Amino acid sequence: MASTEAAPEARTFRSLVPARMDRLPWSRFHWLVVIALGVTWILDGLEIQIASTVADKLTEDGALGLSAQQVTLSASVYLFGEVVGALVFGRMADRLGRRKLFLITLTLYLVASGLTGFSFTFYEFLLFRFLAGMGIGGEYAAIHSAIDELIPSHYRGRVDLAISGTYWGGAALASAAQIVFLNPDFFSDNIGWRLGFFLGPLIGLAIWPLRRHIPESPRWQMTHGQENEAERTVDEIEARIKAEGRPLEPVPDSEAAEVKPHPPVTYRQIAQVMIKQYPSRTILGFTLMTTQSFLYNAIFFTYALVLGTFYDVDSGTIPYFFFPFAIGNLIGPLVLGPLFDTVGRRKMIGGTYVSSGILLAITGYLFYADVLSAVTQTILWCVIFFIASAAASSGYLTVSEIFPLELRSQAIAFFFAISQFFGGVIAPWLFGQLIGDGESRGPLFGGYLLGAGLMIVGGFVAWFLGVDAERKSLESIAKPLGIVKTRVADQS
Repeated sequence: MASTEAAPEARTFRSLVPARMDRLPWSRFHWLVVIALGVTWILDGLEIQIASTVADKLTEDGALGLSAQQVTLSASVYLFGEVVGALVFGRMADRLGRRKLFLITLTLYLVASGLTGFSFTFYEFLLFRFLAGMGIGGEYAAIHSAIDELIPSHYRGRVDLAISGTYWGGAALASAAQIVFLNPDFFSDNIGWRLGFFLGPLIGLAIWPLRRHIPESPRWQMTHGQENEAERTVDEIEARIKAEGRPLEPVPDSEAAEVKPHPPVTYRQIAQVMIKQYPSRTILGFTLMTTQSFLYNAIFFTYALVLGTFYDVDSGTIPYFFFPFAIGNLIGPLVLGPLFDTVGRRKMIGGTYVSSGILLAITGYLFYADVLSAVTQTILWCVIFFIASAAASSGYLTVSEIFPLELRSQAIAFFFAISQFFGGVIAPWLFGQLIGDGESRGPLFGGYLLGAGLMIVGGFVAWFLGVDAERKSLESIAKPLGIVKTRVADQS
């Protein structure tokens, strides 16, 4: 006979885990976190650029002999895989823990991307691209959660921005590698394109031993009833830092949070948190992620097309125009990132979004007036995206820190999925239509104005709805559902 007794309620306990983690000085442990987990963005930049540069090669009979429609479909399937992976593995990361998932998702990516290089039919290629996309999408959700929960609050902004910016390091690396791999003097048509898909797995394999040394997020352990494990994890991190000769200040008991472990959140609870409890933050996340994604993908996926159509740049020289663009995108978050922790989130996010939108509108007008060359167009794009790269990275930073811990990975996945739809599907298609046969610059100028306007709107939304999260603990920005009381009041 079934028991009618109610399940015992989880007991409440006091924990200093968040305060202990946030007071840590920067150390080799934090560098390990950045290197081992931050590689995700490099891998995604690598994958996107490799797929872009081998697109033409895949249509040749000596390779897979795909049609142009099949090549573009494979790109869409990869992006769709990212969306599915983010949503599936994001939920699992909130339920099962960050560490399990960032090991699973890296393994999936390594295997699927490697197998892509062994594809001999279109359907094999399509399947492995989808699975590789799932791995990267899952990485985004699990990795951002883990990084934010392991990095001290004083450094969180600059670290998140720097890691997001490394996407362009991966893109630049892929572009350089493909100059060799796709050179018929070195490799045959059916070998060179395959080698590019082995590059990401090689990097992943090199990172794998490091990632195994990253602990589970003690914040996740704390809110899931594993208080002893959480304390041991922080003890081990502190021991690593003390072994470097770094003194650690004691944390007073007044900093403790009262924790009552919360059961796994349901979809209904997620909706209630995002729509009822934090509606303005949901609007903020949606606006920042969709506007930056629209701008980025509209420019990036038509970069070579614009240079070739309007400036008669030969396809073989496109990589030389791409390198400075990628480097500008890489450096922007590194230079501007610290300001997001000092000047503040609201001012810097609003400022970078608005200024990049204004610069794009000006550049669009100069393009329309036909006063630019391929070189000056590239220089202006480099200036714009030096700023826009920091803006785009701040969108990911924002959605990863403004919602409670129990649904953090799922919130990241939700906004990532939306941004991929608007940026990865709508923007490239729309701008491809605006470019057309290149007879008129007017339609594309209108597209640039649209992208600029969206970025400016995103900047104003950040200014009015933004959260002043700089140098504050995650628990004070959005109180976890499993925390009864914190020392610092939750922000509304």
